[in-house]
Amino acid sequence: MSDSVNEKIRALVCDQLGVVPDELGQDANILEDLGADSLDVVELVMAIEEAFDIEIADEEAESLRMLSDVERFVNARVTD
Repeated sequence: MSDSVNEKIRALVCDQLGVVPDELGQDANILEDLGADSLDVVELVMAIEEAFDIEIADEEAESLRMLSDVERFVNARVTD
């Protein structure tokens, strides 16, 4: 996985959810561990789509529960 893509994802998560980087373990659950609600998730998905110029379908977004899921998904669709 690309370190620069993952760093950008982590920065977006921190910015959108108001968390600090120390809270972002690979197994961090976006809803349970990072305290996101459904609106936060929608805003995070939109920020990721804009930052990486990709589209994330609703069904795909629902499967992105862990930070590692997001990183894997974005890395599979982005070339840096």
